[in-house]
Amino acid sequence: MVAPLPLPTPKITAPSQLPADPGVLVILSAQSEPSSEGAVSGAQIDASVRAELSAALCATLDRLIESGEIEGKRGEVQCLATADGEFPLLVVAGVGKPSDATRGGTYDIAATVIRRLADKPRSQVTFLVGETTVAANHDALVAGAVSACEGQHLYQSEPATHVPDAIAFVGVSAEAAAAGENLGGSINHTRRLVNEPPTIMNPTEFADRAAAMAATEGLQCEIWDEKRLAAENCRAILAVGRASTSPPRLVILKHNGGGDEAPLAIVGKGVTFDSGGLSLKPSDGMVDMKCDMAGAATVVGVMRAIAKLGIRRNVIGLCGLAENMVSGDAYKLGDVIETRSGKTIEIRNTDAEGRVVLADTLDVAVEHSPAAIVDLATLTGACMVALGNEVAGLMTNNQELCEQVSAAAEQENEPVWQLPMFSLYNEKVKSKVADIKNVGEGRWGGAITAAKFLENFVQDTPWLHIDIAGPAFADSAKASHDAGATGVMVRTLVRWIDDAAAR
Repeated sequence: MVAPLPLPTPKITAPSQLPADPGVLVILSAQSEPSSEGAVSGAQIDASVRAELSAALCATLDRLIESGEIEGKRGEVQCLATADGEFPLLVVAGVGKPSDATRGGTYDIAATVIRRLADKPRSQVTFLVGETTVAANHDALVAGAVSACEGQHLYQSEPATHVPDAIAFVGVSAEAAAAGENLGGSINHTRRLVNEPPTIMNPTEFADRAAAMAATEGLQCEIWDEKRLAAENCRAILAVGRASTSPPRLVILKHNGGGDEAPLAIVGKGVTFDSGGLSLKPSDGMVDMKCDMAGAATVVGVMRAIAKLGIRRNVIGLCGLAENMVSGDAYKLGDVIETRSGKTIEIRNTDAEGRVVLADTLDVAVEHSPAAIVDLATLTGACMVALGNEVAGLMTNNQELCEQVSAAAEQENEPVWQLPMFSLYNEKVKSKVADIKNVGEGRWGGAITAAKFLENFVQDTPWLHIDIAGPAFADSAKASHDAGATGVMVRTLVRWIDDAAAR
């Protein structure tokens, strides 16, 4: 197997004026707000941007605006050759109406621009950012541009896309540029963990990479190997990982930024490959199962981001890691497992293994007396049936916590939707031979019964479960990101934690 491409790291700068050689120049256009009579006058380009362009180029832009070629609509990207060679290429990117501006929209347009320019090698791309356009979201602009530099082509001998050597942001402060670079790099860190082949990214390798990141960023890191897991009675994690030649691990990362306050806990499902075990998946259902550790990868990305951003909140990240394989020692249908908490689980389907791994992982989280727990998991196909491939499902025992995370997701334009947790679902995970069983009743309400299973392991702690089975991994590329891992929920959880630090 060839070595993967290095994680792309374009040089990010925030100069006070246009460089002598700006390379490809990117400017932003906004869609005009309708007047009181409902009339729309055309796209707007910030006066501070126009001041940096020649009169001839401004006249060209005005003609394109008047003809409707440039409308400023959100997501619109126009690549223009300048007649007098003022710039090798001018890109005009639409951000939509100023009143509708969001962090997520700003992130997406920057990512779309960089991906549009990835068709050939480019030494320099320069964003000329106006004084008013996206003024409150400069860090999101930088984060989006950085995130677009990572794709799934890790093992192509001739990469299909090219990362600029340098990206400059004129009109953005050094602080905002650094924050955006740190956030975008953390999203890419998550995506790289997920996109690696499963034979490479097994539980041991994942744990080693998490430890290396922690050492670099100043996080505390503790790794429980199979002996420590046994000593801690983590029988559920060990059962799922028993058939694999790569033993399970539990990673605990700590960011101490908030004094003596109770930490926030984020917990991730880390099944580094899911064959389904004895309830074997068909090939079509197994081919992308390297992504079944996206929840754990998100935890690592979030912890990296909050460390680099210096967020003043105590946070603990936990990753339950196992490989669900098939051998003579595989855990079996009909087995009863006593979890770390003492609750017993009847195994009715070995392909419902993620919740079994999380049972022990959540119990470890509860032991740290957190103020709240958020878990992330590519847990159920049922959530994808309910909400599609682009929306994460939220299930909770605490409405205030759910609303906080939902608000953060709305700011970052990462769609989520809450599903009910009525007590009537409790009966559907009760077992006749153990305390609970690891699947509900047939196909119905599968995302909710999975959450009801997890609820048994959080005690009275405010808890939110995020099912990211749909949006964590994309089958096809989009304008703003490549196919493969998306890094979904890194931005949302960093926003939630940062907001919590301010409360």
